[in-house]
Amino acid sequence: MAVSFSDLHTEAGLKSLEEYLSGKTYISGDQLTKDDIKVYAAVLGKPGDEFPNASRWYDCVSSHLAARFPGKAAGVRTGGSKAAPAEEPKKDAAEGDDDDDLDLFGDETEEDKKAAVAREAAKASTKKKESGKSSVLLDVKPWDDETDMKKLEEAVRSVEQEGLFWGASKLVPVGYGIKKLSIMMTIIDDLVSVDNLIEDYLTAEPINEYVQSCDIVAFNKI
Repeated sequence: MAVSFSDLHTEAGLKSLEEYLSGKTYISGDQLTKDDIKVYAAVLGKPGDEFPNASRWYDCVSSHLAARFPGKAAGVRTGGSKAAPAEEPKKDAAEGDDDDDLDLFGDETEEDKKAAVAREAAKASTKKKESGKSSVLLDVKPWDDETDMKKLEEAVRSVEQEGLFWGASKLVPVGYGIKKLSIMMTIIDDLVSVDNLIEDYLTAEPINEYVQSCDIVAFNKI
């Protein structure tokens, strides 16, 4: 792995990860790679609110793994020391009289068939829901250098919609004393339209008192 971090079980390790992820969606760029999986496996759990970049990255990787491996992402996350619990169901299923219960070619009751159909439907629904998310990076520009950027960010974050989750942000100088707000958000595609969000909320009254325009810098499917 090209990038390594100190012990991610400690606050110092999480701080190094937080700093590295500033302005990044994933460890090695704009797409999830094996580097993300390795680092994800070394983190014991979701970083707290004091690590917004690491927390956003953690949610992105979790969603990707949940969509790709329904019911198995936790085994990947916890790494070597915690992988064993994920294997226990397989071990139990291979022992004793439980083999009869798992015989796919044995007699199957109507209740068994209904339960199997329900499980498959639940898996398909979860996969569809998780794969319908996107990570979006917005640049929000003020009117001039006299715009109160703290109030601008508060106004932006005041927008609440089902399926919209605001993430990490930072102020970026653009020249002549003016700074823009660069802010991450995660959306559920079926519930949130970024174009409508910008047109109907972020550049409309009363937020347009602070916001001149918004640009979509990055739009990545999760």
